[in-house]
Amino acid sequence: MQQAGAIIFSGSSNPELTTAICDYLNLPCGKIEMKHFSDGEIWVKYKENIRGRDIYIIQSTHTPAENIMELLIMIDAAKRASAKRVTAVIPYFGYARQDRKDQPRVAITAKLIANLITTAGADRVITMDLHASQIQGFFDIPFDHLYASPVFTSILKENNENLVVVSPDAGGIKLARSYARKLDADIAVIDKRRPKHNVAEVVNLIGEIEGKNVLIVDDLIDTAGTFVAAITALKEKGAKDVYGAVTHPLLSGPAIERIENSEIKKLYVTDSIPLSKKTLSSKIVVRTCSELFAEAINRSFYNESISSLFEIDKS
Repeated sequence: MQQAGAIIFSGSSNPELTTAICDYLNLPCGKIEMKHFSDGEIWVKYKENIRGRDIYIIQSTHTPAENIMELLIMIDAAKRASAKRVTAVIPYFGYARQDRKDQPRVAITAKLIANLITTAGADRVITMDLHASQIQGFFDIPFDHLYASPVFTSILKENNENLVVVSPDAGGIKLARSYARKLDADIAVIDKRRPKHNVAEVVNLIGEIEGKNVLIVDDLIDTAGTFVAAITALKEKGAKDVYGAVTHPLLSGPAIERIENSEIKKLYVTDSIPLSKKTLSSKIVVRTCSELFAEAINRSFYNESISSLFEIDKS
């Protein structure tokens, strides 16, 4: 790839993941200089010639919001340096939970971020496990939506005896069905209501889980209040061992403590968000998504199909 003109650059949100991607592709990370003025304003300079090159910028957009601003500035700098094509690789697409106007006088931040990335000059976006798949429609540029299930299914197949895959809400049924098909498992759905942000109450369980091992699949875990409530409800309904496979580990506030004190056996997450500075529970297992993104970048560069990387049950 390097000889053909592609360079991978890292933002500051997740440099460890970028290094792993470059190692998989046997490429050096692109050289970039990033500084802050005394008031916090971000300054970016590419330290090598990128004229006519394909540029891949790897940057998750979790908090702080500075990560988003940094991504936009990197895209703009690359376009102004005459890069041939700029691809924003966003392992975790933040601000995606506000994807519709569900009450008066609120913003649709997912659309806002899509507009900002497009206006900054990105030619393509690659991301993984959006909070809502329809966010792809907010972009007027090519968009590749990867699914993390291949990262988890290899290890989950070791513990798939008498397994039921559980979706924590109706919106996750397609994702749960995909896992169930790959693991040859049954499926169940939790019916819940959300009285306020980061709070959910389990109302009903659709499906049979008594005496069975359970796998909860979801796109993200934030304070873990909803997740732990689901674990408690499943155990009360007679579930045997409870596992989790959640793509984006935001793990804010009391999340890690709640997971440690819960009855979950293992929670599998990816490194789409860096966890090196957190003291994790022994129940949390981090699986790298670097190979998935490396393959997507490689196939994108060579204009090859990447559909096998985000295969999901469409039925």
